[in-house]
Amino acid sequence: MSSTSITSTGIGSGIGISALVSSLVSAEGQPQLNLLAKQEATLTNQLSAVGSLSGALSSFQNSLSGLSNLSSFQALTATSSNTSLYTATAATGASVGTHNVEVDGLASAQQIASGDIASVTAPVGTGTLTFQFGSYDSTGNTFTPNTSTSSGSVTIDASNNSLQGIAAAVNKANVGVSASIVNDGTGNRLIFSSMQSGAANTLKVTVGNDSDSNSTDNVGLSQLAYDPTATVGAGKNMTQTTAAANASLMVDGIAMTSPTNTVTGAIPGVTLNLLSSSPKNPSTLSVGFNTSTVTSSIQSFVTAYNSLYTTMQGLGSYNAATQTGGPLLGDSTLLNISNQIQATLGNAVANLGGSYNSLASLGVTTQRDGTLSLDSTALSNALNQNPNAVGLVFAASGTTTDAQVSYGRSTSATIAGSYAVNITQAATQGKYVAAAPTSPNLTIDNTNNTFAVSVNGIQSSPITLDQKTYASNADLATAMQTSINNDATLKAAGLNVTVGYDTDHFVISSPSYGSVSSVGITSASAGVTSTLGLGVSVGTGTKGQDVAGTIGGQAATGFGQLLTGATGPSTGLQIQVQGSNTGTRGNAVFSRGVADQMNTLISSFLDPKNGFLTYRTNEINTNIAHIDTKRTTVNANLSVLQAQYLAKYNAMDSLVASLKSTGDYLTKQFGGSSSSSSGG
Repeated sequence: MSSTSITSTGIGSGIGISALVSSLVSAEGQPQLNLLAKQEATLTNQLSAVGSLSGALSSFQNSLSGLSNLSSFQALTATSSNTSLYTATAATGASVGTHNVEVDGLASAQQIASGDIASVTAPVGTGTLTFQFGSYDSTGNTFTPNTSTSSGSVTIDASNNSLQGIAAAVNKANVGVSASIVNDGTGNRLIFSSMQSGAANTLKVTVGNDSDSNSTDNVGLSQLAYDPTATVGAGKNMTQTTAAANASLMVDGIAMTSPTNTVTGAIPGVTLNLLSSSPKNPSTLSVGFNTSTVTSSIQSFVTAYNSLYTTMQGLGSYNAATQTGGPLLGDSTLLNISNQIQATLGNAVANLGGSYNSLASLGVTTQRDGTLSLDSTALSNALNQNPNAVGLVFAASGTTTDAQVSYGRSTSATIAGSYAVNITQAATQGKYVAAAPTSPNLTIDNTNNTFAVSVNGIQSSPITLDQKTYASNADLATAMQTSINNDATLKAAGLNVTVGYDTDHFVISSPSYGSVSSVGITSASAGVTSTLGLGVSVGTGTKGQDVAGTIGGQAATGFGQLLTGATGPSTGLQIQVQGSNTGTRGNAVFSRGVADQMNTLISSFLDPKNGFLTYRTNEINTNIAHIDTKRTTVNANLSVLQAQYLAKYNAMDSLVASLKSTGDYLTKQFGGSSSSSSGG
């Protein structure tokens, strides 16, 4: 009996074994794979939902920027009843109220013009032009130099001695004067314009080394001389076309002047921008809180919260009709975030007294559907009655019970509360205290008018006093202070010393407080020591010291007049301590308004390392990765199962094929025997 080899699955039995095995394996594994796919889709939807929640929280947080700082609620507006005369702006700290303002005259910068000169390119003359600024008194015909500005000279030689060349040289020299050329129809005229307005900026133009040997006549370069005290044609050779003048105005019936048309200091905290004059025609200036901006910010806050609330509701909702839930239905992260936000909105602000201490007290209330509504009338009343109190409901803020102690700032670590302030060392300024006079002398000449100082480590250039006899030691102290404060290096560093005369000696004080504050004399001319009345000699002076003490009984760090909590609940709380008193200095009360609390809360939710949403996102991604691992395991198991099924069914097929082959053989054999018997 010969054997038959079955090499093709199903040939022996006639059954489609491959299809059968695939169906069996699919029936075994597809439910598992479908479940994993469904779980993956759910997690993917949750991941997308967490992203949507994160975006909604960020958008809501953006609406808090205009409400988290108290200064936003202290912004002021200044409104002029006649904006053709002047406009105004108000800085934080200005007093609310109304003022009568009358603009009698505008400030102007002086302009002087030369006589007609035929050609702009023909030589005029050579020499030097020296420009000086000062005040001209026509009554006494005197010119007093302006000590706050310096003179400047321009050399005119063969290369630039035409009108065009002179104008270009003056403009390039940066001496506080601009030069231009105009043609009046009969000739060309050179115009010198002071670049600063005000009566103290009257020009004096002196010509030196005129090539015609006469520096005051009306010939050569001296045509451009202008001494307001001189005689026309003999040193006063240009013509004044616009006088240097101060602005003049009346504020609440008080006359005042300003060298510019930008007036500061007339009304504390208010800047007036004068545009035109109208004597005897007063107008009203109103200074008030900028309530419209605050109202807009609060409305934006309400709108942004409602958008966030709608997003959170949609993510965690359940639709009974369709029996479907949002992607974060029952999610603990969403519930936790929602509960904390709503609790913050509903609670009164801790450590905040008065009738305005919550959102509800300002007209911001929760409606039945969970969204917020704004009662604009209630908010308007609150802003009109006490805008600062409205700010305290929203912003981080501090108050103090000692008039010389003020709240500065806080950090996210500062906890709301009332903290006792105790000062063990008051801050002081660095000072240079001169010796008592050995030979008082108020006459300053070229032997005793030069010295140099170091202020807070910044070295001045040589300081030169005006040479004259001063009326008193107080006047001399003022002159010293002005000269020091006009030093370009100290100005650039923002340093302004104070110089005073105390009984029998001068004292130079640094503008700042603390250990970085110092004043020293680094050089002095030979006559200064004996003749300035205090023995101003090279010396380092006394350094300032930082404030020291505790806040809430806890250690604090001092820097200048600033004392900052360093540990405990007052960490980061900064106060400014003025005055020299030590010991108990009252309490510093710190509160966190709703916007400040909310900003901190949302930042914690969105923290990229430890935030709720970061944790939830990582958790979902981990679960998705686990599903991928499970899917790989299921597919591997199904491959093994498929191999097992194929082996079994192929074995069966081989057996069937073998039996069939045997059957065919027997049939053939038995069939052949029957034929032989029949034939015999």
